[in-house]
Amino acid sequence: MHVQLTDVHMEIDDLPIVAAASLRAETGEMVGIIGPNGSGKSTLLRSIYRTLQPVGGLVTVGGDDVWSLSSRQSAQRTAVVAQEATADFDFSVTEVVTMGRSPHLGLLQRESDTDHDIVTEAMARVGIADKANRVFATLSGGEKQRVLVARALAQRSRVLILDEPTNHLDIRAQLELLELIRDLGITTIAALHELNLAAHYCDWLTVLDRGRVVATGSVDEVLTPALLADVFGVACHCGIHPVTGRFHLAYTPLQDQRLGER
Repeated sequence: MHVQLTDVHMEIDDLPIVAAASLRAETGEMVGIIGPNGSGKSTLLRSIYRTLQPVGGLVTVGGDDVWSLSSRQSAQRTAVVAQEATADFDFSVTEVVTMGRSPHLGLLQRESDTDHDIVTEAMARVGIADKANRVFATLSGGEKQRVLVARALAQRSRVLILDEPTNHLDIRAQLELLELIRDLGITTIAALHELNLAAHYCDWLTVLDRGRVVATGSVDEVLTPALLADVFGVACHCGIHPVTGRFHLAYTPLQDQRLGER
């Protein structure tokens, strides 16, 4: 299922946050949104999963304006994993993942055997089946993120929105989580801070700076020394990592020009 944002304008308390932002994610692609703190990444994502309505422009998922859909219809198409768990749920892992079935159930309708099978499959797919009876609050940060991804999978949505999914995770947990997400094969739009992770896992990148899209394209088209200097204030060497064979960045603060001189 594809996602399209066209000339989206976002405001919070009448303050412009995002202006004329456009991006597209085709079915099965992973699109990364990168930019400095305060550039509008999270605000733009909120327009896709219907928590903040744009004051201008159009957001479509599967060809339909998301604001013409009901909340339930939108949740059936789009799942979200926020920056971090906002609360330490006093629920078991199974109960948290089961919440993902809510958009598919009627008022007061209980989960069926099919729903339970979907939940079990989602937990197995993200590698937390052995923690099914653990209390969510007792898990590590990486484990909690896996649970929230499992909840999104149980939702059976065809679009996944990730808002800084690797925040507060150690290196191994970051890699494992993004490997998992990439292997899901569903349309994914992710706001990411770490540029090398974005370069490694994303098919396409969109760069936001002060609320405006300043670049969009493939990794090597977008992550250029000139753009990184202008947007992020760093001097950068761009090349291919000798071990992974993937695009890789090495950077230093712009006032330190040693990398640029090599």
